[in-house]
Amino acid sequence: MLLRVIARGKIARSPEAELVARYEKRLTWPVRLTELPETGGRVPDALTPCRTVLLDEKGRDLASEQLAAQLESWRDGGIRECRFVLGAADGHTDAERDNADLLLAFGKATWPHLLARAMLMEQLFRATSILAGHPYHRAG
Repeated sequence: MLLRVIARGKIARSPEAELVARYEKRLTWPVRLTELPETGGRVPDALTPCRTVLLDEKGRDLASEQLAAQLESWRDGGIRECRFVLGAADGHTDAERDNADLLLAFGKATWPHLLARAMLMEQLFRATSILAGHPYHRAG
């Protein structure tokens, strides 16, 4: 299953960009990163069937093992692409939230946009590692 991260704004050269690149290299699942301008821009066509996850303050706070289980369920159910969308500074619209398959939050704290992108990549790496059978130090 393709993991596609779609983010508003440019990450440029930054410590966060280094983290994103580090986890991108470590991921064994196919992953594509797409940056869009703050407004507008064309979202690439999805492979179908597809699931959409919005990073959103109103989302569910999933443990790494729960995220892994969700990805596994979608993958094993024939989903070809899972999109993780980070919105602009004002977040997502109600319509976007209604159309999403999952709203995901990283706790109740407010995170800088670029750091949230790095955190997402780390969680995708962790979830796929769990699914590959690597020992997870927080398991059980």
